[in-house]
Amino acid sequence: MRIEISSNNPLEHATPALVVGCFEDERGQLFQECDAALGGCLGRLAETREITGKPGTTRLLYTLGKIPAERLLLVGLGKKTELTRERLRQAAGHAMQALRAARAASFATALPLASSLPRATESIAVGTLLGSYSFDLYKTKDIEQHFAFDAMTLLVPQPEQGQAGSIAEQAAQLCRGVCLARDLVSHPGNVVTPGYLAQEARRLAARHALECKVYEQDDLESLGMNALLGVGKGAAEPPRLIVVRYRGDGAKGRPVVLVGKGITFDSGGISIKPGPGMEEMKTDMAGAAAVLGTLEAAALLQLPVDLVGVIPTAENMPDGKAFKPGDVLASLSGTTIEITNTDAEGRLILCDALHFAQKFKPAAMIDLATLTGACVVALGHEASAVLGNDQRLVDALKKSGDETGERLWQLPLWDEYGEGMKSDIADLKNAGSRDGGTIKAAWFLKQFVGETRWAHLDIAGTAWSDKARPYSPKGATGVGVRLLIEYLRQK
Repeated sequence: MRIEISSNNPLEHATPALVVGCFEDERGQLFQECDAALGGCLGRLAETREITGKPGTTRLLYTLGKIPAERLLLVGLGKKTELTRERLRQAAGHAMQALRAARAASFATALPLASSLPRATESIAVGTLLGSYSFDLYKTKDIEQHFAFDAMTLLVPQPEQGQAGSIAEQAAQLCRGVCLARDLVSHPGNVVTPGYLAQEARRLAARHALECKVYEQDDLESLGMNALLGVGKGAAEPPRLIVVRYRGDGAKGRPVVLVGKGITFDSGGISIKPGPGMEEMKTDMAGAAAVLGTLEAAALLQLPVDLVGVIPTAENMPDGKAFKPGDVLASLSGTTIEITNTDAEGRLILCDALHFAQKFKPAAMIDLATLTGACVVALGHEASAVLGNDQRLVDALKKSGDETGERLWQLPLWDEYGEGMKSDIADLKNAGSRDGGTIKAAWFLKQFVGETRWAHLDIAGTAWSDKARPYSPKGATGVGVRLLIEYLRQK
């Protein structure tokens, strides 16, 4: 969608649709001006509670030529004193849903005029762009009925017009990273395989002149990454380890390493999952998608950081060669692992990748994974879990989550949780009892990070949504990209 910037008076701006924010407890100046231009129509609708200003509400009206805008879309912002950047993002997203329903491909938004919050224009641009996302690649029927947005005009105050273009462009670059992650998770498992992820990483590297190395099966065998290899043994396509590095101009110090779980389809292996819902297991590479999306956004934004993405990727399938409950695998670190559940495979591919990533001597290491169903039980779909060995890192990530609306909730990582992960015949087992499952999985990963500052994000409940949200449609959310970019910007 094309973005234009204007400081025109909204009441004098010709557009198929004009988006105006309205508060629950106050009739702002622009609302009153629109009301006067429309002969008091808005005031009467407010009196009958057909316009309330409550968050999430919208009302589309035809102006009948009384102002140059053909239609007026009123979007609720809630109480003025409670306005936040997340509420602005959500309001922009609600506007996009209403405009899509009205098939208004071009529009202008005066939402930036409703708030003087820092970064308000950026928040509105992000909410608008992400709210315009759809994934229709595999729909072949009624193509002429498919809808796509064409252009948005941001109406901003005159003093902000000069910098608003740059803000909007940066928002678009950030959203390109999010949309890359959404696309990768949305593709079916017969398209996104370990080989496809490797090719996507190469294409990303070529676009931005990044360093990229893909470790194939022979390389993994030479390295001794037997945990990753073990998970991929039952699949027709071999596992891989993907490493992409972005070195931004002005980067100082040691790199930040992002590790993303890349199980492109998870059947559960020999410990096979129930059939209902298994189709969603194409999403088990959402951590890998978030890493690639973050690298895309960081390169487009030209962030002054040294950033390394490490992606272990495999399919977890059952066949005659598949690893089995009772097997013992020797990981890259030398730690031996008894397999008690082949459906606890994510921690196996991550443990090799985390140990491998220490070679970069990272200033911080962050992994993202759709790791445990227990996380969904604990936190639902409203927050990702964060656990780690460095409170400053955890706090920085939580702050970035609050800023971006990709909220994190910290869980403890006490050593007592590791008692259930000790094996009778090996150093560790890959799965313990179900209670505290998210914490036990993170405790397992902690054994492979050494002294590195490390945080683990369990995005099992937030990477995919069964319902549409204000600026995220039903399906892949691209969670993690905006959070990580915010963290990198604040470093």
